[in-house]
Amino acid sequence: MQLSLILSLCFAKWMLVVCNPGPIEDVVIDRYSVPDNCKREVKDGDFVRYHYNGTFVNGKKFDSSHDRGVAFMVQVGRRRQIAGVDKGIIGMCVSERRRIVVPPHLAYGSQGAGDVIKPDTTLVFDMVLLDVWNQADRTQTLSLSRPRNCGRSVQKSDFVRFHFNGTLLDGSPFDSSYERSQTQDSLVGEGWLIAGLEEGLLGMCVGERRSITVPPFHAYGEKGYGLHVPPHATLLFSVLLEDLHNPSDKVAVKTLQLPTGCERRSISGDFIRYHYNGTFLNGDTFDSSYRRNQTYNTYIGMGYVIAGMDEGLQGVCAGERRRITLPPHLAYGKHGAGKEIPGSAVLVFDVHVVDFHNPADQVDIQVTQQLNCSQRSDLHDHLQYHYNCSLLDGTVLFTSMDYSTPQDVVLGADKVIDGLDEALRGMCVGERRIVRIPPHLGHGEKGAGDVPGSAVLVFELELMALEKGVPPGYLFVWVEEAPAELFQALDLNQDGEVPLQEFSEFIMLQVSEGTGRMKPGVEPADIIADMFKNQDRNEDGRITAEELKLKVQEDAERAYHEEL
Repeated sequence: MQLSLILSLCFAKWMLVVCNPGPIEDVVIDRYSVPDNCKREVKDGDFVRYHYNGTFVNGKKFDSSHDRGVAFMVQVGRRRQIAGVDKGIIGMCVSERRRIVVPPHLAYGSQGAGDVIKPDTTLVFDMVLLDVWNQADRTQTLSLSRPRNCGRSVQKSDFVRFHFNGTLLDGSPFDSSYERSQTQDSLVGEGWLIAGLEEGLLGMCVGERRSITVPPFHAYGEKGYGLHVPPHATLLFSVLLEDLHNPSDKVAVKTLQLPTGCERRSISGDFIRYHYNGTFLNGDTFDSSYRRNQTYNTYIGMGYVIAGMDEGLQGVCAGERRRITLPPHLAYGKHGAGKEIPGSAVLVFDVHVVDFHNPADQVDIQVTQQLNCSQRSDLHDHLQYHYNCSLLDGTVLFTSMDYSTPQDVVLGADKVIDGLDEALRGMCVGERRIVRIPPHLGHGEKGAGDVPGSAVLVFELELMALEKGVPPGYLFVWVEEAPAELFQALDLNQDGEVPLQEFSEFIMLQVSEGTGRMKPGVEPADIIADMFKNQDRNEDGRITAEELKLKVQEDAERAYHEEL
């Protein structure tokens, strides 16, 4: 028998029973399966959806919604079904199973129903209630867990990402984002979702779990949806909010720790080194430079990083810690990045700035102990100095205090990094300086040993000793004018020749009297031996007047011959 025929017969016979009351027997109800938790019982005026098997007392079936595969939906107490079922369903719970025995006068009475149900027949309905709702129902929300700190909750026009399990009231699942391993992503208040779900999401915090019960007229109504949401179905959503932003959001920056004495803040075009932890709004980590034990190094304001980080790293101090929150349109957008970052994800970066510099930076010198002196360090001078070398964050790399003697260097001899060579110039003995050296004047983008690539170096310097130097290629220079008759001055015994001993005595006399100086950092005897060898052109152990030539004379002759 078709459903439409049964419904029409039901309505007609119910009216006949009311006009012609039969025996006084009432319906008999057997509640043989009642759920432990009955949140709501059927009452007069409710709409219900249920499956049933209809049989005679002898067990012979005359109708079944199960066989048709479509549950029966009706409003209770409005004469839309036979009186006995209308009465017997009152107080029923969702998922309850009950057997209702309906006497003839509350069924089809003395007329029966066509060829199927004979007159004065008692009917038995074995029913399971699938759903119950009322026109006065509204979407119901229940917060199951909520984070303690909720700085922002869902408002209309926000974009949300959430996971959910969707079931009917009887527990039958109809959809799940978890099974797709992908969040449900949607604008709220724009009609992208069913009305009840949009309403239920309002006010949620990221990380909050909610149960949202949506009546049919705020869900898919009388048409249902697909194969799994039948018509007139109340829907139950178990929701976990994963993410939240608004398309109008800007980069949000929160300073977590600001070092004292911030002399400079980063600007567009700077090269910056920083550590970071990258998380989603729910706290799940997607990336971390700490795991790689290596800073992230990049230019800022030039498009080398995502737009939000380009903006969020402006104005930082070396050593600063800040939290930078990026909306998707300033991060990886609706497509995400690889498997780690889903589309439309808000990203949170907890950043620790190690250092930054600009390619145009020069050596920065701060004199911490200034002295007045007549002699300052300069190119070719031999220096002895103490130093501490550290990174901008204070990490000590090297110190001369680890050695028994100070560090020594000849300025301009390419024995130290360019920035340090420059920083050591113009110092008095006893002077102290703090010097910042940018990477391009230090160890560059590759670094060296314990010095990381692109690192700004900080040196604490103290000059301990200074010996004035000589130009490259020279072993000895005159501080005052050389004697007009140099050979006669060298030939101490005036015998017309100068042996090594005589030559050595003369040079040492000039040094002691301050009229000349030797190349610093080399043993005097070695210097004198080399000078003598250069003048003893015939290698007979003696210098004659014809052999003696000053280096300036030799250089001039060499230049003359090269021009020829």
